[in-house]
Amino acid sequence: MRTSASSLPPPFPNALRIAVVQGGPSSEAEVSRVSAAGVAAALARKGHDVTRLELDDKLPANLLAAQWDVVFPVVHGAVGEDGCLQGLLELLRLPYVGAGVLASALANDKVQAKVAFRAAGLPVAAEIVLRDEAPRPRLAARVIEQLGRSVVIKPATQGSGLGVTLLPELAGADDPKLVAALDQAFALDDAVLVERFHRGREITCGVLHVHGFAPRALPPTEIRSKAAEWYDFQSRYGTGGSEHLCPAPLDPATAARVQEVAVAAHRALGVRDLSRCDFVVGPGGADAEVILLEVNTIPGMTPTSLFPEAAGVAGTPFDELCDALAHGARARGTRRVNAAVAFPT
Repeated sequence: MRTSASSLPPPFPNALRIAVVQGGPSSEAEVSRVSAAGVAAALARKGHDVTRLELDDKLPANLLAAQWDVVFPVVHGAVGEDGCLQGLLELLRLPYVGAGVLASALANDKVQAKVAFRAAGLPVAAEIVLRDEAPRPRLAARVIEQLGRSVVIKPATQGSGLGVTLLPELAGADDPKLVAALDQAFALDDAVLVERFHRGREITCGVLHVHGFAPRALPPTEIRSKAAEWYDFQSRYGTGGSEHLCPAPLDPATAARVQEVAVAAHRALGVRDLSRCDFVVGPGGADAEVILLEVNTIPGMTPTSLFPEAAGVAGTPFDELCDALAHGARARGTRRVNAAVAFPT
């Protein structure tokens, strides 16, 4: 197996027939379609025969209607990023880019991902998990009692900052901002993750893990939000909503620590091909606190998204990145299926 940290696999002699899957029944469907358009255009520029398919009830028939060499999921949120689409592709015996069923499901559920991160000894914030099974004042009191007055409220399975509220200075359990944040999160999910708030810089770090190569961390990026106090939905996708500094202006030891944790988190969840890990990095130099927040298995993939930007800084332009991921998935092929064992007579 090749283990070069900087090489990409050689191109296949023939173009591939690629289905790029987009959309789906998710709050992030429009974000997905923008990313999918960028990926499809990049693959077409590399000479591939590319078709975009919608993640809907017609998708199984559309996947069966042609001889696809590889499927490239570019979907976010429910059904597409949580292992459901990946399970369908396994059933249809189609090679595909990105994390498999289990890794997708784990990463999509922030609660279960933190179980894996803790087992791997990675630095995460203290948290509690709430279910919508008690009056809001009781849940609010539990938050203050167990985590204090500086918290972050997150729906367990949403992405793109949807339903997330930062509450760094609560007055107490009766603070109306806390109840409003819980209401907003429970409107999107049955489980809510409440974490202790850590003040610091918003840092993200991609991991590129093309089939046949060891995973390697891309240069970390600092995100400076302009549309809000943090990297919310508007800051991510609105024009001029944020500024990206890549490589991030971190102390070299801290940057190396971020990259080390990113690769470890990628491995802890069993992700393959690509991921992007989000962090809060506290003040200071080499001794700065590094807190892992989450792993995204299908990061934004427009040419100006964080993961492609960092890949470009590392020397892999967007078109080559998409091409390498598609070829890597094709080379990996489908999951091994063992022959049925005869039932004893």
